[in-house]
Amino acid sequence: MSIAAASLRASGIIAITCVVLAVSTIWLVLSDPVAVATAVQAGDLSSAYTLVSHALTEALRTLLKYL
Repeated sequence: MSIAAASLRASGIIAITCVVLAVSTIWLVLSDPVAVATAVQAGDLSSAYTLVSHALTEALRTLLKYL
């Protein structure tokens, strides 16, 4: 594998990860705006990370339920 192919693959993985995090954050803002507003107002990023990870976990569970 050449360096160009490896860098393209790494860039693709990073891009997909960013898209997943952005979509889950937007979904969280739309589905639970009070929790997001509380986390932003407190300036506590750890609770925001917890909310996003919980949203990703629930989405994965729902997806796996249909498979």
